[in-house]
Amino acid sequence: MRHGTQREAVSGSAAAQLETALRGGPFHVALRAAITARGLPLQRVQHHLTRYGVKVGVTSLSYWQQGARRPQRAESLRAVRALEEILQLPDESLIRLLTAADGRTGAERPATRSYRSLVEASGALEKLLAELDSPPDGGLFVLGHHERVRIGARRELLSRDSQHVVRAHGDGVDRYVAVHHGDPGCAPERMSVHALENCRTGRVLWHHETGVLVAELLFDTRLRAGDTFMFRYGVEDGTAGASSEYVRGFGVPGGQYALQVRFAEAALPVRCHRFSQHSAAAPRGGRQELALSGHHRSVHTVVVGRGSRLA
Repeated sequence: MRHGTQREAVSGSAAAQLETALRGGPFHVALRAAITARGLPLQRVQHHLTRYGVKVGVTSLSYWQQGARRPQRAESLRAVRALEEILQLPDESLIRLLTAADGRTGAERPATRSYRSLVEASGALEKLLAELDSPPDGGLFVLGHHERVRIGARRELLSRDSQHVVRAHGDGVDRYVAVHHGDPGCAPERMSVHALENCRTGRVLWHHETGVLVAELLFDTRLRAGDTFMFRYGVEDGTAGASSEYVRGFGVPGGQYALQVRFAEAALPVRCHRFSQHSAAAPRGGRQELALSGHHRSVHTVVVGRGSRLA
């Protein structure tokens, strides 16, 4: 008896959530609510789509309901219309949420970096670092890293400025290899790297498909083991679409990391959160809302003894 009552309560709750999501969106929340309300695993949803002559992978369906990718290509829109029938939804209910948010159709692009894109980027990065003959940590231990990120009026990642305090753990260290991973759709060949303090720009390499760029920052001195050094550089980006997150990965534990994100007045966010995760595949945790400051135009976060991914 209790089992029956519980199932009815869950079903009623799911139906209420679906009704709310279909009315106000966004699309990915409505899709997820519809799939939950019908109790269909994604493999079954995919199977039903094939009966409509539409081929969509389970991964794509998962991205759609997570909000990591939007269905906007012609084939994807066919799939959405089929989903309305499969999930027993009113005609145009899902399509309406897409067009209301976008106002147009165009190329499908990820809203955030997927796990697959991060894995592909890591492979590209290894090749670029090998080409520069750079070891993973470059012979330097980072004591402090202060990073400033600017978001432009189109909500694009406009630029970032990094100041480092490092200590050499070997003799003869005379450079630092900086890594920049642009947002989906970026053009690393159009980015520029600027040596701002106590360094000069050396070789700059990139991988267009993954948006990874690496650059040598050359010191005017050779550090001995135990020597400390301060330098600063910047990357001008602005080549991708709207940026919804900034992620910084740390391969080894280090000192203090401070991140400040400043927004153009025309692109102020409603709210910002920080999160951390131990790897690209791990779940995100430590979610915390960040207060906007500086006339509500910037947020910051500080990590001490960093050793995980943070954004």
